[in-house]
Amino acid sequence: MPERILVVDDQRNMRTTLALMLRSAGYEVDEAQNGAEGAECGSSGEYDLVISDLRMGAESGIDVLCAVKRNLSLTEVIVMTAYGTVESAVEAMRLGAHDYIQKPFTEAELLVKVERALAKRRLAGEVQLLASEFKERYHFENIVGRSAPVRAMLDRVLRVAPTDATVLLTGESGTGKEVVARAIHANSRRAAKPFVPVNCAAITETLLESELFGHARGAFTGAVAARKGLFEEAQGGTFFFDEIGEMSLQLQAKLLRLLESQEIRRVGENSSFRVDVRIIAATNRDLRLAVRDKVFREDLYYRFNVARFVLPPLRERREDIPSLVEHYLAKFNRRHGKSVRLAEGVMPMLVAQPYPGNVRELENIVEQAVAFAADDVIVVEDVMPVESLEPQTRGQETLAAIVDDAERSAIEAALRETSGSRERTAAKLAISATTLWRKMTRLGIRADG
Repeated sequence: MPERILVVDDQRNMRTTLALMLRSAGYEVDEAQNGAEGAECGSSGEYDLVISDLRMGAESGIDVLCAVKRNLSLTEVIVMTAYGTVESAVEAMRLGAHDYIQKPFTEAELLVKVERALAKRRLAGEVQLLASEFKERYHFENIVGRSAPVRAMLDRVLRVAPTDATVLLTGESGTGKEVVARAIHANSRRAAKPFVPVNCAAITETLLESELFGHARGAFTGAVAARKGLFEEAQGGTFFFDEIGEMSLQLQAKLLRLLESQEIRRVGENSSFRVDVRIIAATNRDLRLAVRDKVFREDLYYRFNVARFVLPPLRERREDIPSLVEHYLAKFNRRHGKSVRLAEGVMPMLVAQPYPGNVRELENIVEQAVAFAADDVIVVEDVMPVESLEPQTRGQETLAAIVDDAERSAIEAALRETSGSRERTAAKLAISATTLWRKMTRLGIRADG
């Protein structure tokens, strides 16, 4: 559709000439014969651009500009002046005008300014649309689940979202901790600023420090240029730490400094500078045990424990499973261009599954069922049983099992030799205390050695 422009001028000849120029260029144009009419029409929401003379009768071009911007911040305004005074142009730009044009002007000069203003209008509209889609996707009302545990958790989250309180999200893997973190961000005063996630378990300790804080040129081998860190990229927004329990003690100390002073220091630099970020952290580990085992700082734990939320596993809210299944059916039908539905007996089967992988596992099962479904109907045979997702190792020993047994034997032997001292055990095995704790937890080695 052609973009719509409103021309406001109390001189009929000027208004008509300008309208003819714009129509010949393919625009849809309406005319207003004075400032009052221009202010009323311009603020109606029907126009992408308003071009208004500055000097008219009782209602000036400034009045038109203010009326438009007060009601429709996306509509662009160009003001015309026959006097060319800097003061009038500066005042109009200060109040939100995109540009000004001095009479007399050529058709080419006019069309260049019009196209620039409309290009800005289109870009602003796209940004607003993307922001609306983001907010719709991560808004609380769109988090699927109306069971008592979910409602109780979201009620508390809704109260903390508008604040700047540090948030800790705990719960099993796959319960949707990042979805809740994004919902908190989308409903905060920081919603228009970046949401920056980082997975502490996916990046090595050395690289993670550089990624978070940035580095100076020459700070380490390969640092050929200075680089901003992720904290700087999140300026004014929200920073999300996934798997915070995997962070080393050294980085925990630097994170504590950020929480206490809102200051960071790039790797290889001596001076600090302030950043404004809100911190949300998530973990599937019990940080209290990590504090007890001296692999997580107690002071940092209490900093994170300002607003703590436990996301319930799917097995504790089975009444949400039908709604989740319908949600994922609609999602994957759109993605794969299908219109699949469930056959009788499939939903009870899905509700009865144990879901050790929680919501993420349910999502994967539904997507697979949509992909394999024939005749637009998902039957029981299309749904992979949850137990078949686990590797079948009975009767044979896998390489992973052999490695686990070897690690378990080495750690238990070292613990016996050091009388249960984790610090000396880690040193003996040439690994960090955090890595030792992680391995002991995974292998089920008792904390008392």
